[in-house]
Amino acid sequence: MKTISICIGSACHVKGSYEVIEVLKKLIVEQSLQSELEITAAFCLKNCVDAVSVKRWDGKVLSVSRENVSQIFQDEIVAYL
Repeated sequence: MKTISICIGSACHVKGSYEVIEVLKKLIVEQSLQSELEITAAFCLKNCVDAVSVKRWDGKVLSVSRENVSQIFQDEIVAYL
């Protein structure tokens, strides 16, 4: 199982980290990836300027927003499974 960590620290929280988490959870279920991906919360991924920060299992930190979360999921997560 691969882990996606989403920052819920101050900057990310203000920029919508909880909404991003909800969208990611929905996308994982819609694509039947529950056995391959898990979501965890993290405090500060040291990318506050470009929040919401999402760290992929290989350590790559992605900058995600409410508007681009679905596209990032496809391009940066599903594509690398």
